Amino acid sequence: MKTPKRLFDFVDLMATHKPLENAVNSKVKGKWVGLSTPEVSEKGNILSAKLIAMGVMPGDKIAMISSTNRTEWVLADHAMSQIGAINVPIYPTISSADYAYIMNHAEVKFCFVSDQEVLEKVRKIESKCSTLENVFSFDKIKGCDTFRSLLSKKPTKAQLKEISTRKDAIEETDLATIIYTSGTTGKPKGVMLSHQNIVSNVIASQERLPLEYGNAKSLSFLPMCHIYERMLLYLYFYSGTQIYFAESLETIGDNLKEIKPSVMTAVPRLLEKLYDKIYARGEDLSGIKQKLFYWAVDLGLQYEPYGKNGWLYELKLKIARKLIFSKWKEALGGNLELIASGSAALQPRLARVFTAAGMTVAEGYGLTETSPVISVNDMRNGKMRIGSVGHVIGGVTVKIADDGEILCKGPNVMMGYYKDQEKTDEVLKNGYFHTGDIGVIDADGFLKITDRKKEMFKTSGGKYIAPQVIENAMKQSLFIEQIMVVGESKKFPAAIIQPNFEAVENWAEKENIALPKLAAWPEHEAICAKILDEVNIINEQFGQWEKIKEIRITSEAWSVDDGLLTPTMKLKRKSIKKKYQKLYNSIYQA
Repeated sequence: MKTPKRLFDFVDLMATHKPLENAVNSKVKGKWVGLSTPEVSEKGNILSAKLIAMGVMPGDKIAMISSTNRTEWVLADHAMSQIGAINVPIYPTISSADYAYIMNHAEVKFCFVSDQEVLEKVRKIESKCSTLENVFSFDKIKGCDTFRSLLSKKPTKAQLKEISTRKDAIEETDLATIIYTSGTTGKPKGVMLSHQNIVSNVIASQERLPLEYGNAKSLSFLPMCHIYERMLLYLYFYSGTQIYFAESLETIGDNLKEIKPSVMTAVPRLLEKLYDKIYARGEDLSGIKQKLFYWAVDLGLQYEPYGKNGWLYELKLKIARKLIFSKWKEALGGNLELIASGSAALQPRLARVFTAAGMTVAEGYGLTETSPVISVNDMRNGKMRIGSVGHVIGGVTVKIADDGEILCKGPNVMMGYYKDQEKTDEVLKNGYFHTGDIGVIDADGFLKITDRKKEMFKTSGGKYIAPQVIENAMKQSLFIEQIMVVGESKKFPAAIIQPNFEAVENWAEKENIALPKLAAWPEHEAICAKILDEVNIINEQFGQWEKIKEIRITSEAWSVDDGLLTPTMKLKRKSIKKKYQKLYNSIYQA
């Protein structure tokens, strides 16, 4: 069998040489409905023919906005890729204004949406998108053309010949997709990824995942608009792994029990929630059962791979797995052996306890610009170290710059930012992509991320937060003098705020509220509630993951003299966090 070179090759080669039943599966009206690899190929051809008939030419952009992962997404992606159309996936939760910006910037011709809610957001800005010709919905929605209608007629011989001609003309270095990520300026940047970028990443990453062809199942629920989950979907095709799409985030627990997958992807936030839920069950136990439960958890938190803790620990672990951890595994379907974790830093304790329970957490590292994987842990071959992001994958070179920044070179590195040569030149220098992350490579070749060079950060759910954009918006409020957004690797973004003291005093006087001394303001319910109200109003400008969930206010003014601001009045973030460490801790201590 040939080695895949273009995205559509994954389906075509598998359909021809290693066909798989139930390759992709979605739940329809309460029942799992699957398509084989040949059926995916066949339906992809039908859709390709229809798109060509609608006037789609190589290089045309088609947007995909879906609130859930589903089979239709796979079919549309395959159909686009084999006729040279460019897939422009868009996060469903961003604002309508961002929809408009992306569609206009990418010059989107058609748009696929998943449901009524997404459609309504598109309808709001449809008239502002001059290149947008039509919108199709995966769900049946009144007043909207359906995706199903595009699959109603089989292609003619002439259409199949045209599809074949277009496929033959596609080079592996051609643009395959534009993925928009938020930048520090607030405007999304379009990351251009070629077929080669993604295909090379699939093949290199597949070597790190022990999946037996035809015998593995995966549960997919992380957004396919992100390259992380999308790359893994291609990998599942390549490795003969059945893909089951979760109905929603709320049904993951039920779907795990139904499907009994052997592998799934996760972001640290999900693992945090799973751990918290499991740990809470221990609190409901009593007597010897509770003691055994906490003994097993404590044992798991000490876990080191490859028997490094010695034979006595391994004996205890064997007992813990039989008595306690087996129930953890059963709650997640019973067959889960591998969890690929990415998109944000993982707390080592989570990697230890889940791996100790028999569900190996393989943490990796990468960015959208690197398609995405740069490195990943692998329990096999001695290439796993908890607290690291593993060894660099094959074909990719990483070096550490003098200032500690991680630089990456390889076939996985993006073509550049769409219509933005200036920003492309800022990160692509001398053949290396500058990641903006600080890290080290130890003597054994394990890469470890130690800091972020830039102020932009990710929550534990893997979502990027551009703090300056949010801070600048929040300071539109009369009541907010200074604000620092926090939440690196935490569940949600929050903020430490220095109020506009005069504005608060004026408001209190009008409302007949007696104010205490300034030092007591951080604990004053009415003041905190008022400023939170202001924050919530401005929150509406942002995506769900960007919204400030909690605040803490200070009773001192931030100034240059006290070292909290630079001479140009910029925030000294580390100094502010250090000074208000107790306030910061109080936000996340629960």
